Amino acid sequence: MKKFTEISSRNRKLFKLAGMFSSSESWTASVSLIGGGPGAWDLITVRGMHRLQQADVILADHLGPASELAQLCDVSTKDIIDVSKLPYGKQVAQSKINELLIEHAQAGKKVARLKGGDPYIFGRGFEELQACAKHGIACEVVPGVTSAVSVPALAGIPITQRGVVHSFTVISGHVPPQHPQSLNDWEALARTGGTLSVIMGVKNAGAIAQALIDAGRGSDTPVAVVQEGSTENQKSFKTTLAQLGQAMKDNDIKPPAVYVIGEVAGLQS
Repeated sequence: MKKFTEISSRNRKLFKLAGMFSSSESWTASVSLIGGGPGAWDLITVRGMHRLQQADVILADHLGPASELAQLCDVSTKDIIDVSKLPYGKQVAQSKINELLIEHAQAGKKVARLKGGDPYIFGRGFEELQACAKHGIACEVVPGVTSAVSVPALAGIPITQRGVVHSFTVISGHVPPQHPQSLNDWEALARTGGTLSVIMGVKNAGAIAQALIDAGRGSDTPVAVVQEGSTENQKSFKTTLAQLGQAMKDNDIKPPAVYVIGEVAGLQS
């Protein structure tokens, strides 16, 4: 279990004040799947914050505002369980996470499952809802701000722009293009001409770029990369599709990072 900073007296007052404006919809479910946003604690939704304050148990990912929970709720009153899935590192099995949700819900606890971004955008949130449903456990979803759109915005990059692009696609880059488990149609993605926002794709950036080029996307297509968006460690740079793989290495980019492929990445503010 992670250790979290003691709540300050100032924040205690803020939490009491926030409670006055809680959603009129009371927490009737046993489990709340909460989207924590892209990283900064103050980018979670108001409802998400209220659910954390109401929870008895919080199962937290490493993404989203997990490390700053003391800014959102009184951690001294919560059982906080670290269920991080670090890229190419520590992994808490999804089956174990499901077991914990069910165990605490069946014990009569209000369980908050805090996830990075939005629970239903490559977050396995629906799997957790299904696991709860199989055991007759009521589960609600609190949508979150996805990094696929918000992180580029925080770096000054629009996902769409009038007269430039009228569509965008969010892509998981976790599985490389040639892998048999890949479900992406790279030829179709190359043909769209719209913005491509890639998350979980640091390791496979070079292969993804090459797959798009091979499928007809211009090698000089602008690309913008943002690492640890919304946090104090945010950094970004621009490159081209042809240079993406090498540029990621040269800039020592590590997860979490989002990269945007398309004309919007070349716009100047």
